[in-house]
Amino acid sequence: MSSRIEPIAPAPTSQGSVFLTRGVTATWWYTLTAVIFIQVMLIGAWAGIVAATDFSGAVVLVIAVGGLIWCASTLLLLFDYRHRIDAGPGVPWKRLIIPFVIAVAFGAVAGSITGSWQLAVMPLAQSVVLLNWPRGVRFRVVVAATLLLVALAFLDSTTHSLGAGVPSWLPGAYAALLPGMTVSSLWFWDVMVTLDRARASESRLAATQERLRVATDVHDLQGHHLQVIALQLELAERLLPRDPDAGMEQLRAARVSVDEARQGTRDLATRYRSVPLSDELANARDLLRAAGLEVEAVIDADAAGAPASALGPVIRETTTNVLRHGGGRRARLVLTRTPDAWSYEIVNDVVPGADVGSDGSGGSGLDGVRRRIEEAHGTLDVRTAADEFAVAVTVPTTVEEHG
Repeated sequence: MSSRIEPIAPAPTSQGSVFLTRGVTATWWYTLTAVIFIQVMLIGAWAGIVAATDFSGAVVLVIAVGGLIWCASTLLLLFDYRHRIDAGPGVPWKRLIIPFVIAVAFGAVAGSITGSWQLAVMPLAQSVVLLNWPRGVRFRVVVAATLLLVALAFLDSTTHSLGAGVPSWLPGAYAALLPGMTVSSLWFWDVMVTLDRARASESRLAATQERLRVATDVHDLQGHHLQVIALQLELAERLLPRDPDAGMEQLRAARVSVDEARQGTRDLATRYRSVPLSDELANARDLLRAAGLEVEAVIDADAAGAPASALGPVIRETTTNVLRHGGGRRARLVLTRTPDAWSYEIVNDVVPGADVGSDGSGGSGLDGVRRRIEEAHGTLDVRTAADEFAVAVTVPTTVEEHG
C-alpha cells in the first residue's frame, strides 16, 4: 500500500541567480508589470484631464503617445533596478541617459502645451524614483518627489491652467500616490530577492556546518588513535635495543591501535551513511523544491524498511543529477515495494538540448550508482526522451538483511 504526498508547488521566492531563478523571475515580471500599469494609468488620467478641457484632439494625442513612449523608456530603468542588489548603490548615468532625455523631453512638451507644472516635472520625478538609490536615500527621494508634485499640483489648481471643469484635487491625488505606489512595488521585489538569498545562504550554511561536524568527528577519532600509535611506536623504538620482547609487544599494540582506528573510521562512515530512507526522500524533495521545481512524491508506507544502504546513494546521486543536468520545472519521485523487490524511480522534464550525457547517463555519477546496484544484485534503467529523463532502480528485498 502506498501513501501519496500531494504535489508541492514551487516556492514563490526562488533565488534569482543560476540556482533559484524561477520564482524570483515571476515576481520580477509582476513588479515590472505593476509599475508600468501605474504609469500607463497615470498617462490615461492626464489624457482624460486634457480631453475634459478646451484642448484640441492633437494635444490629447501628444499627451497619450508621448506618455506611452516615456513609459516604454522607463523599462530601461526598471531592468537596471532588477540588478540593484548585485550592483550596489550608484547611478550608471551613461547607460541610463536615454530614459532621462525622453522624460525631460516629454515633460517639457506636455507641460508647455497644457500649462501644467506638475505634468512638466512628473516624468522626470518618476524616473528619479526608479533609480538605484541606497535604502535611506531612496526614502528621502520619494518624500521629496511626492512633496514636489503635490506642491506643483496645488500651483496648477490656483492658476486654473487645466480649466474649471477639472477637479483641483485630481492631479494632486495622482501626484501624491505615484512615487509611493512605485516604491512599494520595488520594495516588494527587494524583499523577495532578500528572502531568496537568505534561504540560499541558510542552505550553504547548513552544508558547511555538516562538513564541519564530520571533520571534527574524524579529527577527534583519528587524532586520538594517531597519538596513541605514535607513543607506542616511540616506546617500541626505545625498548627494542634493550628489551626486544617488550618492544615487540608495543609494536603489536600499535598494530591493534591501527585496527581500532580503521574500525572506528568505518563505524563513523557507516553512522553518517545510515540515514533513514524516508529522510533521504524528504531531503531530496525539499532540495528539488528549493531549486524551484514542482515536486510530486509517491512513497510506500513501509519506506522506513527499504534498504537505505543501497537506495540512499541512488536518491542522493539522482537528485544531484536532476539539479545539474535537467533544467526543467517538474520532478516525480516514486518508491514502491513488490513481494520480491523495492523499486525507486525519479523522472524529470529536461530543457531541449540539456546535457544529460552522451549515453543518457547524466554524467559519471550514475556509473557509480550502477556498480553499487549491481553489487546488491539489483538493476538500473536509464531512459532518455526528448523532454524527459528517468532513472529507475530495483533491488531485491533480501538486501534489507544486509543493508
